[in-house]
Amino acid sequence: MELISVMVPCFNEEESLPLFREEILHVMATMPEYAFEVIFADDGSGDGTLKLLREYAAADDRFRYVSFTRNFGKEAAMYALLQASRGDFVVYMDADLQDPPSLLPRMMALLKEKGCDSIGTRRSSRKGEPPIRSFFANVFYKMINRISNVRLVPAARDYRLMSRRMADSILSLCEYNRFSKGIFEWVGYETEWISYENVERSAGKTKFSFWKLFKYSLECIIAFSTAPLAIASVMGFVFCFAAFIGILVVIIRALLGVDSAFGWASMMCVILFVGGVLEFSIGILGGYLSKTYLESKRRPIYLSKETENDLKEKKDVRPEEKR
Repeated sequence: MELISVMVPCFNEEESLPLFREEILHVMATMPEYAFEVIFADDGSGDGTLKLLREYAAADDRFRYVSFTRNFGKEAAMYALLQASRGDFVVYMDADLQDPPSLLPRMMALLKEKGCDSIGTRRSSRKGEPPIRSFFANVFYKMINRISNVRLVPAARDYRLMSRRMADSILSLCEYNRFSKGIFEWVGYETEWISYENVERSAGKTKFSFWKLFKYSLECIIAFSTAPLAIASVMGFVFCFAAFIGILVVIIRALLGVDSAFGWASMMCVILFVGGVLEFSIGILGGYLSKTYLESKRRPIYLSKETENDLKEKKDVRPEEKR
């Protein structure tokens, strides 16, 4: 019997987890031809998330978890889940039910029918999302698809079903600065897409503010494109050329006896503008350099403090062994 690993990153999902557990158990019951394991990654939650995961693992061997020593971010949680998975097929989904587990049977059937390695999901609309966020999301996808060789599908979700060989290919990319949507596309493999209406969170609040999403988009640009470096070089060339033309104009005016004295205000505007461009270019270089610095340290992507195996070992310890 083929095994499906359901991988769920969690950060302060105490309110959503009971609803998710009920839903995923229902889906598992509708797919008796497959075996299941449901793996949660507790990303340093500060509420009762870990307590619930312990209860689920103690009550049902199909439920597993890994708990981090602190909050390492969703990307680290996704990598940890992939490492812990043992399934012939793996699927990411969020605990807040914005990734409907009820789609899983359809995704599995389509993967078998098409003979592909991945079934991705995307929202057919951004209904319920703030307009400003939708606007900048659309701008981001258009921009990254122009400056990168990796083509990201607009409105794509992390909710994705993959074959074991695709999962192993992703695991082979052990980079510290991760952007999973880009990695999914970079490794290749044939992907079919399913669209569905945007779903509101079942409970709790979103953990991604506009600022966090902005920083996340910068991670993608730096990870999958060197175009910003080229832009900085082009701007440097343009200003050098403009300076050369300016020097020629000053020399010609001097030879013709025309007063070459320009106003202080205009000169300051030029200096501040050029200085701003230089600072911007240095900032671009600093972004790439900082990522290189973090990669060179070779720190682990995450640190685990507890798994379901630790829970079992505690239960297996006999009373006389505790003395």
